[in-house]
Amino acid sequence: MKLKGLVWFFTIFLIVISIWELSYTFAVRNYRNKMRSQAEKEIKAQYSGISKDSFELLSKRRTEQLLDSTKDKAIFLGTSYQKCLQNELNLGLDLQGGMSVTLDVSLETLVKSQSKYPKDPALLNAINAANEQKKKSDEDFITLFTNEYKKTNPGKLASLYAGKMNGIKSDDSDDKVTAELKKVAQEAIKRTYEILLKRIDKFGVAQPNINLDENKGVINVELAGVNDQERVRALLQSSANLQFWEMYLPQEIGQQYMNADSLLYLSQHPNDSIKKNTNPLISLSRLQISEPTSNAAIGYVALKDTGRFNMYINDPVVLNALPPDAKILFGAEEKDNKTSIRYCPIYVIKKVKGSDKAKLEGDGVSEASQSYDERGKPCIKMEMTDIGSKAWAKMTTDNVGRPIAIALDDIVYSAPNVNQAITGGNSEITGKFSVEEAQDLANILKSGKLDAPAKIIAEQVVGPTLGKQAQKGGMMAFIISFAVIVFLMLIYYNTGGLVAIIALIFNLLFTVGVLTSLGFTLTAAGIAGLVLTIGLAVDTNVIIFERIKEELNRGKSYGSAVEEGYKRSLAPVIDAHVTSLLTAFILAYFGLGPVLGFATTQIIGILLSLFCGILFSRLITEFWTNKKRHFNYFTGISKRIFKHASYKFIEYRKIAYVISALVLTAGIASFFVGFQEGVEFKGGRSYTIKFDQKVTPDDALRNSLKKALDGDNITLKTVEENGIQMINITTSYLKGQDKADSAVISRLMIGLKPVLPADITYEKFIEKDKYIQSSVTIQPSISDDLKAGAIKATIFAMLIIFLYIFFRFRDWRYSAGTILTLLHDVLVTLAVFAFFKNIVPFPLEIDQHFIAAILTVIGFSMNDTVIVFDRIREYSRDMKGESKTTIINKAINDTLSRTIMTSLTVFLTILILFIFGGEVTRGFAFAMLIGVVTGTYSSIFVGAPILVDFAKDKPLGAAKEKRKKVEAPEL
Repeated sequence: MKLKGLVWFFTIFLIVISIWELSYTFAVRNYRNKMRSQAEKEIKAQYSGISKDSFELLSKRRTEQLLDSTKDKAIFLGTSYQKCLQNELNLGLDLQGGMSVTLDVSLETLVKSQSKYPKDPALLNAINAANEQKKKSDEDFITLFTNEYKKTNPGKLASLYAGKMNGIKSDDSDDKVTAELKKVAQEAIKRTYEILLKRIDKFGVAQPNINLDENKGVINVELAGVNDQERVRALLQSSANLQFWEMYLPQEIGQQYMNADSLLYLSQHPNDSIKKNTNPLISLSRLQISEPTSNAAIGYVALKDTGRFNMYINDPVVLNALPPDAKILFGAEEKDNKTSIRYCPIYVIKKVKGSDKAKLEGDGVSEASQSYDERGKPCIKMEMTDIGSKAWAKMTTDNVGRPIAIALDDIVYSAPNVNQAITGGNSEITGKFSVEEAQDLANILKSGKLDAPAKIIAEQVVGPTLGKQAQKGGMMAFIISFAVIVFLMLIYYNTGGLVAIIALIFNLLFTVGVLTSLGFTLTAAGIAGLVLTIGLAVDTNVIIFERIKEELNRGKSYGSAVEEGYKRSLAPVIDAHVTSLLTAFILAYFGLGPVLGFATTQIIGILLSLFCGILFSRLITEFWTNKKRHFNYFTGISKRIFKHASYKFIEYRKIAYVISALVLTAGIASFFVGFQEGVEFKGGRSYTIKFDQKVTPDDALRNSLKKALDGDNITLKTVEENGIQMINITTSYLKGQDKADSAVISRLMIGLKPVLPADITYEKFIEKDKYIQSSVTIQPSISDDLKAGAIKATIFAMLIIFLYIFFRFRDWRYSAGTILTLLHDVLVTLAVFAFFKNIVPFPLEIDQHFIAAILTVIGFSMNDTVIVFDRIREYSRDMKGESKTTIINKAINDTLSRTIMTSLTVFLTILILFIFGGEVTRGFAFAMLIGVVTGTYSSIFVGAPILVDFAKDKPLGAAKEKRKKVEAPEL
């Protein structure tokens, strides 16, 4: 009774948590739709007869303004829109468009900057050698560098760093220097990560995802919905931008500001002969320009209006009306204690002629630390370099009686008035900081002077149109799969199928609810994981139902059959789930981006399917049984199929061995035939392009592109998303070169001229979501890492499963059968991808999704094999004196209904995913389809027969088990 109460508690708890978490998502979507409708009404009323594209653009811009200005408004149970936004279900960039980047924190310049002799040839040679080693080693850069240096230099490392790097003396050991370098490097990596965290807020992304791998020095950033990719690239790869600006006083710029405001109004209302009292800029900003003042801010704008204000001040009309050297910046966010309104000061700084640089920048600061000013308020103390001190002295001398703006990443944190020239080389940034904020800013300033820039080594951009199509295709696959499973459960298990359906519904609810509550992102691959979860989740119920049917066929009552069915099914259910979980965890460990999303969804789904399949479904069954009613587990179809199955599988094993040998030979031969590697594994750039008319990737187009890309052997293939045909082009042209994207796209456009409009320009070609629907850039360094990780993941998965099977069955034959089964399934899949890559009308690429499929196939194959092995072990105890052939045949026949039913449900869900899921998951789905068929075959014809032919004189029973028998818990 205690356990039953606990199951009820967890069930209710999960229901409440899931519904509560998902309610934020519904609230946000409803509010967005409301604001979108309001924006469209406003645009229709204000502009008549505008084009469809202009209407959509203005509506989108106005919707963003409305959402920005009302983000503090309560929209759901007293919770603000901003808070609800943070709690909604995250959609990945492949479902809504956006950008993801993988950055490598470069440590080679850090190693040089810490040395007394940064141009020393031995040092530079060791750095170059370490960079080469990094491409094929998992060791960190500092270890590789020190090892390479010691190979060719008999002297100590300390000779390079003594007196320059803190704590290093000339007689220190190489190990100490290496440890200190690693410490400095780790601090630099963390500070780079902190800079990126601060900057992400600038992109206007509701739910950015940023993760740091400290060991590898790699930072993964995902910005779903981001629009300006160039800005993202520039800001993510630049160092902390500290600048000291000369300024315009309010009384000096006020009249021009007001003139700009008037011109802006007239540009928006060209038909108004007399200007009315509506001022676009002044209506948003509280100005203080009527009388001379030493306060540097010309006004204040409410935080909710900053989006619209930014749009106005960047209008060409405003820019042309202000002095050419004027630039408007926001100050740090403040709060009016009387009204509780949050606002930003407005400053006008003076740019240096012909440059965006200030007279003094962050490289003039040598040290920064959190301190307190004369009023006891937190501030940032700064020490200048010699050059910085001279520039600061000159700047303060020229601006006595005037303010100077101190800005970090274009946010003015302080604008102190200069009372006298500052010649000591020290200064401070004051403002309304908390201690933590001052500490963070000081850390960022310090990291700005460290030469450890973040370099983009992998990038993916997905246009919003392609994202919506992927979302639509994924959801269609999910809905159809669910409907098919419901149909199968009812026609095969009668009313008993209702238990599986209810458990499946709650399993999906809990999975999505837990994903949301933990802040995980749902990607297209994640939807594939949900679709696969539908197929695998019913497996638990299928195993239990088949066992209940067996007990009923033996003449037991319904109550006894249900009790025995759950009891005898627990061990195989747990074994099957553990093998799938092991591969999912390995995939999560080695995977990146979308593959990680798939693995995460699968892990949560598998764990919850255990709860729903074993405990929750039994709760439903007992609830119904207590009412003196019983579920019917038979239909006319299920009574006839596999009834009294007695196929002689083992007798035909030698034929199966020959078939398997041929398959294995083909699998090995596939390595010589070669595979079509995706851009992730070979490096380069890949573009998916939509055209105004249907385009065929023929030889003429291929030759045109090859000529434009300097003879590069491109990969050209047709891609179709929900009826829209596109062309995907993968090229190695300028592979590995930084900042070469525009050059590659220019050449790409030249090669595509035969199928593009005659008047096409570069600007039109790169216009957002017009032609280029998505792009992927992978540098050779990370492609090598991904390949190495994929091989390790596959080998590691096989090893872990081998050990698990040996632990569970205490017999090496079971483990040997397992490994041969897995090798068989993997090699079959590889053979198909190698020999059919130029035959099937869709791409068969070896990429991360393929590796995800291989590991999932391994888990699924083991799922099948373990069920058969469990039954063989059970019958070896119950059928004393029978031959191995008889025992194994009976075990396979008695589990055949479950094997076929599970394989059928998974196959159908994957087939639906293949048809409707879209291009992102098509290769994954195809590999899974092969794996489901071969996994079913190998568990019957490879794994089980090996138990007969290996150690023929040894009985099938395992060694004495020291553990207690696993039985279903009493509810």
